[in-house]
Amino acid sequence: MGLIGGMARTAVVAGTATAVSNRVSRRQAGRWAASDQQQVEHDYYAQQAQQPTYAPPPPPAPAPAAPSSSDALIDQLQKLGALRDQGILSPAEFETQKARLLAG
Repeated sequence: MGLIGGMARTAVVAGTATAVSNRVSRRQAGRWAASDQQQVEHDYYAQQAQQPTYAPPPPPAPAPAAPSSSDALIDQLQKLGALRDQGILSPAEFETQKARLLAG
């Protein structure tokens, strides 16, 4: 086997080694990519689990009950009486306003 045969053999061995090396590199890169993807997913779900969840806000408090119409009427009549007693309303004005309130 001469010089050319030895060079040919070396080229074949070197080419085979390169091909095998490339295949191993691609396989390893694929494994690393899959591992990286799993790590990203794991980190994402771990982060989601650590985020606090908040309860919805409580419903607004009900408005205070409006005084009944009879309570409101009594309050207004008392105010009219106080105005009459203070001399702000005359007895005739008091009677007019009282009749207006009672009429509704």
